[in-house]
Amino acid sequence: MTAQASYDTLVTVIGGSGFLGRNVVRALARRGYRIRVACRRPDLANFLQPLGWVGQIQPVQANLRYPESLAAATRDASVVVNLVGILYERGRQRFDSVQAEGAEAAAKIAAAHHARFVQVSAIGADAASPSGYGRTKADGEQRVLEAVPDATIFRPSIMFGPDDDFFNRFAALARFSPALPLIGGGETKFQPVFVGDVAEAIAKAVDGDAKPATIYELGGPEILTFKELMQYILSVTERKRLLIPLPFAAARLIASFLQFAPKPLLTPDQVQLLRFDNIVSEEATREGRTLAGLGITPRSVEAVVPNYLWRFRKTGQFQGHAA
Repeated sequence: MTAQASYDTLVTVIGGSGFLGRNVVRALARRGYRIRVACRRPDLANFLQPLGWVGQIQPVQANLRYPESLAAATRDASVVVNLVGILYERGRQRFDSVQAEGAEAAAKIAAAHHARFVQVSAIGADAASPSGYGRTKADGEQRVLEAVPDATIFRPSIMFGPDDDFFNRFAALARFSPALPLIGGGETKFQPVFVGDVAEAIAKAVDGDAKPATIYELGGPEILTFKELMQYILSVTERKRLLIPLPFAAARLIASFLQFAPKPLLTPDQVQLLRFDNIVSEEATREGRTLAGLGITPRSVEAVVPNYLWRFRKTGQFQGHAA
């Protein structure tokens, strides 16, 4: 697609002010698309505008629970990208209303506007999952495909990047805690994926370079256990902490109290998710429904994470190293 052709194309990114969203907006802006960022608080999304030309990026108010706001945000859009998801429930922000009903509402409005649709789900989406998060992600996928049969769906593993909510959170915890928990013994496997690579995959779908009616699974080049991830965080931040195995039952009990924190470190629903590996399936790899299948070489944890975790060392960038 030429620069002029892409500039003539309006893309609405629902949830574009979040961690993944800002990377998606950057990737689309580089391609020259006009971007409408639909979010609940557009006054807090103005930081996105310098990512593009003057007038190229426009934050607007929208909420998945109010279809009329979605209709206004997606008017005249050629492509609609839905990034909205929640890790825990608060108030009216429930898994069902956001990840299932909200995804369906966005897809139906995109269909009414004859716009292509891209949905971001998650590895772990499963209608039979014991986790409400996993079940509603799968329900949302099904509802999207019923409304827009040629939609493209992406399921990333845990994403890392400068503002991530995984490496940063546990590195911060290691600052003051004498130990880090290994939930379920730390044997759960993950395939961490760089947020910039996920954003590039979504941008390729907007370009029309991803298969329609297809669910892609996005993971990085490494499969690491929860224990290995904790060890890596401690290595990069140069801290010595105990790693204490925590059975799932005990973790669930502790999470039942932690879930009431403003931004909980762990919830019972997340404990349920941790019972299952979070990696790209063999089927997706075989069928090319991966980053490699989109022509993207995924970046490793080692290539990116040390560039922002250094600030959690005792003396930050001035931490000494042995010769």
